[in-house]
Amino acid sequence: MFLTSAEEDFVTREPLGRLATVAPDGSPQNKPVGFRYNAGLGTIDIYGFAMEKSAKYRNIRVHPRVSFVIDGIVPGGEGSAGVRFLEIRGRAEPAADPAPPDDHQSRHFIRVHPPPRPLYTSPSPREKQESSLPSSS
Repeated sequence: MFLTSAEEDFVTREPLGRLATVAPDGSPQNKPVGFRYNAGLGTIDIYGFAMEKSAKYRNIRVHPRVSFVIDGIVPGGEGSAGVRFLEIRGRAEPAADPAPPDDHQSRHFIRVHPPPRPLYTSPSPREKQESSLPSSS
């Protein structure tokens, strides 16, 4: 999946996302995580401390389907009109990087492979006019 320029701009500005996974017993887990958009592969890469020991890492080994949400508030936005989000439902896999982005992060990370489309988005009214992001009707 490759993002439109408006989507990529949004994703690279927001520092946190929320990764929802399913535990082996079927119960949901939703955690805030740091991430990077890997434009070369069209994936979301989620790094962390001792990632390979985390519940989310174990969860994706059993149930690889995930939901990843990036959300934010438009500066000066009020109420629900100021909220925007991008939801990606896809498949996650455990991965390893010999040189993680930061020294304090594990070399193990989660790579989310989104489907080609659709993404679920909710831009502010101003962004609807200025971008190609679809509304979430």
